[in-house]
Amino acid sequence: MTQFAGYDIIGDVHGCATALRRLLHKLGYRETAQGFAWAGRSRPRQAIFVGDLIDRGSQIAETLSIVRSMWEQGQAQVVMGNHEFNAIAYHTPLGQGFLRPHNERTDRQIKATLDQFVDDPQKLQRHLQWFRSLPFFLEFDNFRVVHALWDQALIDDYWRRYQDNRLVDELLPEVAEKGSFAQQFVERLTTGLNLPLPAGQQLVGRDGFMRRSFRVHFWDEAADTYDDIVFQPDPLPAELRARPLSEAERNHLVFYDARQKPLLVGHYWLRGAPALMRPNIACLDYSAVNSGKLVAYRIEAGDRSLLPQRFVWVDCGQAC
Repeated sequence: MTQFAGYDIIGDVHGCATALRRLLHKLGYRETAQGFAWAGRSRPRQAIFVGDLIDRGSQIAETLSIVRSMWEQGQAQVVMGNHEFNAIAYHTPLGQGFLRPHNERTDRQIKATLDQFVDDPQKLQRHLQWFRSLPFFLEFDNFRVVHALWDQALIDDYWRRYQDNRLVDELLPEVAEKGSFAQQFVERLTTGLNLPLPAGQQLVGRDGFMRRSFRVHFWDEAADTYDDIVFQPDPLPAELRARPLSEAERNHLVFYDARQKPLLVGHYWLRGAPALMRPNIACLDYSAVNSGKLVAYRIEAGDRSLLPQRFVWVDCGQAC
């Protein structure tokens, strides 16, 4: 088995193949007849993608070709993102419909992906089969990778049940059952935590859809108010920001404390200059497909903590 000198963890690509090529070159990977491969003089490195390769961008088919060829050659690992899981669920029959219902919201989310494979639906089916082989989480000696949230209790339970970190067929039907273990596991790891808004309250996001919950982060055990934990592009209404967390709401939260291994995630649509969330937490999603940055974090085999200077990125501009 190849011993890697380090890993390059890459954030949500969302079909931004042009930016991905630029980032891979900047990291020291070069394109060969078999795809991108490490070309540095040091011991080999491996890329790890945090998921959300598809949807939204204009170069989804090319992105999948780049990443999958790296994966096939052992140059990369890939974690399941919510968009990969949603694509699987969108195409999985359940009763008279599908595991992920076909409606305005889901149709719009996956439209860019479907459009780019309209002339080759069999190729999309092959990619969907590949998605089903992707792990939900990766754990190394000195760091962890998950798309949205590391929930140790759910991960331990999943491993006890299935002895695997990948999607198992028997899990899929249960995902549709609200409150089931499968639904909790998939939602927590791939979409993170949402907190319901107070009764009668709702938000209209930048995407135009109404929401009755808001996305929260997972690292501040001293949080007292909604504003202390909100972690999404859409701000809360002013009247809710100072609302104290109830005991029930606090019990709903999950915290990743400072004693745990460094954790790398994507998913959260950040902006600005890449920075650590906490000394042991880094988010790598900086809104590449929305003219932001495609970001990587370089971790060495012996690292036990995260360093702000290890971020590497390319500005996407309108290239995505």
